[in-house]
Amino acid sequence: MSEPLQLWLIRHGETQWSASGAHTSYSDIPLTPRGEKSAAAVGSWLAGKPFSLVLVSPRQRALETSRIAGYGALALVDHDLSEWNYGEFEGRTTADIRSEKPGWSIWTEGPTSGETVEQVGARAIRVIERAEAVGGCVGLFSHAHFLRILAATWVGLPPRAGSLFALSTSSVSVLAFERETRVIQMWNRSFEEDHPPLQ
Repeated sequence: MSEPLQLWLIRHGETQWSASGAHTSYSDIPLTPRGEKSAAAVGSWLAGKPFSLVLVSPRQRALETSRIAGYGALALVDHDLSEWNYGEFEGRTTADIRSEKPGWSIWTEGPTSGETVEQVGARAIRVIERAEAVGGCVGLFSHAHFLRILAATWVGLPPRAGSLFALSTSSVSVLAFERETRVIQMWNRSFEEDHPPLQ
């Protein structure tokens, strides 16, 4: 019998666009030096923790985070871990979009010509099912909105409920079980210098 499943969610380090609040999905933006430093801090904290499976988004910011954290040689690219496709809103901040669409939110209105939140939720379900087939501790290097939606899906909430879970760059979160109940065991343990670790 396989070990109980744990999903270790690792959000990539800072990029110029994440620092500015610009929506970043398919654009391949590299880590900033600060992002590289905090990705190394994630690696130091994980201290080579063994995973039964490590999956990573195909975007370089996630790939670099996995490499710097010490899992580059183990990580398998899974396109389902890609960030929400923001369509025409790629590279734009919420404030910029709201200058045209007052009160707009990615969670309620979604992007123009991109994915719906339900489509992202379907990808999250596939990732969970892939992890379930292996069991044990599974590491997932991915992106903020995708991981927030995955967390909501894990605990039985609709994908849109990902809006309730803030997630910092270079953070580690753990989804697990309490007996037979799916729970959030740890959330948003950030390794950014200006974001004090949770006690």
